Amino acid sequence: MGEAHLNNSATSASRIFDTLRQDLVNGRFEAGEKIAINVLKDHYQVGLSPLREALNRLAAYGLLMQENQRGFRVLSLDRRELNDIAEMRRELETMALERAIRLGDAEWESELLAAAHRLKRADQSPEEVDQWELMHTRYHRTLVSGCGSVWLLRFIDQLHDQFDRYRRMAPSVPQVRQVLDGQHGELVDLALARDVKKARALLENHIQLSYEVALGSCKDRY
Repeated sequence: MGEAHLNNSATSASRIFDTLRQDLVNGRFEAGEKIAINVLKDHYQVGLSPLREALNRLAAYGLLMQENQRGFRVLSLDRRELNDIAEMRRELETMALERAIRLGDAEWESELLAAAHRLKRADQSPEEVDQWELMHTRYHRTLVSGCGSVWLLRFIDQLHDQFDRYRRMAPSVPQVRQVLDGQHGELVDLALARDVKKARALLENHIQLSYEVALGSCKDRY
């Protein structure tokens, strides 16, 4: 097997990992659904080897469940898991935000302003929701990107994917979404003012409100 073939296989695996990860987060598959590998192979136009590699990586990442000798299954939506994810988001993101406010430089400030501006201008209509979600993810990533810890950001990224899987499967609550959208701008103002205490409290409230929306995806939410 040549080096070029290995490189192409690795590239295909990375591409399908990113595509499938986004589709799983966006609710393209039903919770608990068994993954039909041959169907995915045809749908995503990818070889069996890179597809299996991507599925194994997604299982290790926590977005799929690997069943012994029986392939893969989409994870169910469980309130206890969502509670755990939300609590870890509060712990790690507020820590990262506090560090970013203390350590963030002028470049971080300008990137945060740009990310907030792009998010505010993004269209939330059903036809453009994927683009809005991309801007939303970039905004939250930029907000804490000045924390100075690659590992902390990596954990936060993974938690966001897990959390967003629940949020995207939940019914929309427009009045709460309006409050959350307003908080995006308020968080930027507080971060730029270097007000750690108020920024931390607002981010905790932001995550709690979003959690209450995401909870609507769980059958055992009551």
